[in-house]
Amino acid sequence: MGYHMHAFESRPALAEGLANRVVKALDAAIELKGSATIAVSGGSTPKAFFEVLSGKPVEWDKVTITLVDERFVPADNARSNHLLLSTHLLKGPAAAARVLPLYHEAASIEDAAAIASDEANALGAPFDAVILGMGNDGHTASFFPGGDHLAEALDLALPRRVMTMEAEGAGEPRLTFSFSALHDARFLALHIEGAEKKAVLDKALAGRDENEMPIRAILGRSATKPDIYWAP
Repeated sequence: MGYHMHAFESRPALAEGLANRVVKALDAAIELKGSATIAVSGGSTPKAFFEVLSGKPVEWDKVTITLVDERFVPADNARSNHLLLSTHLLKGPAAAARVLPLYHEAASIEDAAAIASDEANALGAPFDAVILGMGNDGHTASFFPGGDHLAEALDLALPRRVMTMEAEGAGEPRLTFSFSALHDARFLALHIEGAEKKAVLDKALAGRDENEMPIRAILGRSATKPDIYWAP
């Protein structure tokens, strides 16, 4: 498996280092084509990174931010990744960015996924930056072990899209970008913190089964060699 490992002495140092690398990716995209796209993850891990990134001097009015995945809950729900984004990233200079939500009020989650797919496809591809997280079960995005659409989500032959996922470990039904939409980002990072997450990563690297540890797909089959950012 090919990847770049970046180990930091502290979580604040990681947040600063990752934010600086993302700024570099966004600046390069804006210089090249006049705009930039980034997909970020939810959960508690990226909060400090978001706080640092929000204050960086980027031409944020030329940046579109979306989420790698989202629970099928309204944006003001305490479990919403969109709420996390609004609280910790969409402020200061970064408040000028455009946001592309995955959740939409619709008759069904499938309808919401179709709306989000159309909006995301209008951005063009690939993403300029994708920042992934990882759960203690080895999931990333909403690629959960045992997920009802896991095989389709990991199939690179299928179109880029936002799709649905339900799994025992997922809680609410989820909306998630497919692996085909994420794997070729110009900058692809996995952000993890703590000894427990590092042990999960090591288990994934030592294993062979993507269905058991879906993070293996990112590490083993992405077109872009991923950068792993870790701090104890």
